[in-house]
Amino acid sequence: MSRPKSFDEVQAAWNERDPEKIRAHLDRALAPDVVFCDPQHHITGIDAFEKMVRDFRKEIPDARTAIVSGLDHHHDLYRYEWHVYDGDKLLVPGMDVARIDAQGRIERIDGFFGPIPLLATSLE
Repeated sequence: MSRPKSFDEVQAAWNERDPEKIRAHLDRALAPDVVFCDPQHHITGIDAFEKMVRDFRKEIPDARTAIVSGLDHHHDLYRYEWHVYDGDKLLVPGMDVARIDAQGRIERIDGFFGPIPLLATSLE
């Protein structure tokens, strides 16, 4: 299965060095009422998503994001792992679950930071 183009456009937005080009990537990738939720954000709409990406670029100007796994897919849901790097240094690993609409645009992303925790007790 090939990755939907909207995922490439969102990655391009996160990695865009020219702030004036961020919005064009997002307009091609996201549904107008996109929802983004992670441990630090809960936003709705492309304007809010753009502001979040611009703030990220200001906070860590040399950051680079990358999808580092394949995409697991069923129905209109995708899950994948990603990393945020500053140069060669890994800053944050994480995982997203994203839902796309009938036009292939991303309508929701739920993100998690770090690896999935192990169980504290045995299931034996």
